[in-house]
Parts: sequence; structure tokens; C-alpha cells
Amino acid sequence: MSFANRRGRAKRAARALCDRLESTQTIAYAGSEPSAEPLTPPEPPVRLTPTVASDPDTPTEILWHIARHAPHLRKWVVANRAADANLLEYISQQGGPGVRETLQMLFDSLEHTRT
Repeated sequence: MSFANRRGRAKRAARALCDRLESTQTIAYAGSEPSAEPLTPPEPPVRLTPTVASDPDTPTEILWHIARHAPHLRKWVVANRAADANLLEYISQQGGPGVRETLQMLFDSLEHTRT
């Protein structure tokens, strides 16, 4: 699949996610009866750190956000065992500080486990 096709798919997926978020926000405020549950504040924004980028429990959407908008953290996404091939390919094409070295370490470790 070409980069343009992947980019188009990524844009469509992002738009679908935004639409889904907008619709759930609309539904949450559309009710006419007050909720019996106490109001809770929204979760704070995710602070993008090397720990978040390398944590396998970090949602894929956040990993993609890091790959697109935080070049200094891309090498940590490469180290994340939950990063899939598409994400790693995107990062390898975009580059960033330490990305080449981290990818080389990943490939070397994969070769070492095969022997």
C-alpha cells in the first residue's frame, strides 16, 4: 500500500474518530433529566513523555499522535512492543532524533532471537 493510500486511510480514520467523539459529546449533554450521579471533572490531558510513548498500555491513537506531532518521542514509540508495523513504518519514514539507531537496535534484537 502506498504512502498516499495510508495517509488517506489515516485521515478518514481520524475524521471518523472526531465524528464519533462529537456525537458522544452531543448525546452526553442532550438528556433533559439531570443525572443522579455526581459530576466529575474531565480527565486531565495526557502529558506526552518517554514513559507514555514506550508503555504498551498506551492507546494506539496516542501513539499515532506522538508519531505525528512529537518527533523527539518517536524513538520511544519504536521501543514500545505494542507498536504495530504500520506505525513503525511511518516513524521510519518520518525520522527524528535517535529513530534510526533505535530501529537498528530493534532489528538487531529480532535477528538475535532467531539464532
